[in-house]
Amino acid sequence: MNILTVIIAILCFGVIIMIHEAGHFFVAKKSGIRVLEFSIGMGPAIISKKKGETKYSLRALPIGGYCAMEGEDESSKDPRAFRNQAVWKRMLVTVAGAVMNLILGFFLIILVICLDTAVYTTRVAEFHTDKDGNDISTSSQWLQPGDRFVEINGLTIFTATDISYALKNDTCDTFTVVVERNGQRVTLEDVKFLDTKTNGLLDFYVQGEKKSFTTIMPYTCKTFVSTARLIWISLLDLIRGKYGFHDLSGVVGIIDTTTEFVAQSETLREKALTLFDLMSFITINVGIFNLIPFPALDGGRLVFLIIEAIRRKQIPARIEGTIHFVGLAVLMLLMIAVTFQDILKIFQR
Repeated sequence: MNILTVIIAILCFGVIIMIHEAGHFFVAKKSGIRVLEFSIGMGPAIISKKKGETKYSLRALPIGGYCAMEGEDESSKDPRAFRNQAVWKRMLVTVAGAVMNLILGFFLIILVICLDTAVYTTRVAEFHTDKDGNDISTSSQWLQPGDRFVEINGLTIFTATDISYALKNDTCDTFTVVVERNGQRVTLEDVKFLDTKTNGLLDFYVQGEKKSFTTIMPYTCKTFVSTARLIWISLLDLIRGKYGFHDLSGVVGIIDTTTEFVAQSETLREKALTLFDLMSFITINVGIFNLIPFPALDGGRLVFLIIEAIRRKQIPARIEGTIHFVGLAVLMLLMIAVTFQDILKIFQR
């Protein structure tokens, strides 16, 4: 395992956390809220410096961070305390971290597309052939060059990545495919995808377009929506039991996976493309995960603020603080268990 690659992966994850906490920090400052500490990482402090009323810290464990505000989980007589601000201000501060993650993800997607050789569409270019030019694809019996994928087994196709996901995520042998052909929607039943030489499901190539503002921006938006949807689908699959605890990964697993994928890339451009692509997925994941309405997460805090806005009355700080503390304890236990599992996977491999 390349140490430099590991360090870069750790730094990239740190940037994602820093961006998240910076969202809370800057909006809190602009709202006049007293910020006690801005920390990147958890555990003992490596570097700590106080500037003005705020302490800035870099801590030993790159597994998170926090922006501690006066009166966040307790009553305070300080007029600049978090709970003493208007509810709309507190809502903005609460969602700012996740929003910054999503914005970072959007710009990283643009960067990935610009680094790639072309903007890939969802139209069939041609089918796999052997060295003699013989067709070795199965889907050519149903699909035609120029067909644009619309749906696969009910999943709307936005990007070429959606095609790969739809084919690999379902366990069925055949697929119901909706394509746009000559301006008409055509439904194809029992389509089989198979490269008869490699036994891979992807037995065709998609068309590429030249990079320009008019191709990059629409594809960026589609990729962003596709990534966010994929994260929600994965969360729902986890709840339904399709994925188990052994499928979860924490910070160690994320860094290990990032290192592994980057190491597999050959050129510097490919390594950068892989790294930024994974970063875009991770930061969008962090943004969406934090908006889940679970205690201690930003989404859980937002729920309390919405209830307060409807009731026009704050929930007692003691009650809200206790609920968030329990939620944080559950999350920390889960994080420890997942991290232990990630380490075991590395040693087993």
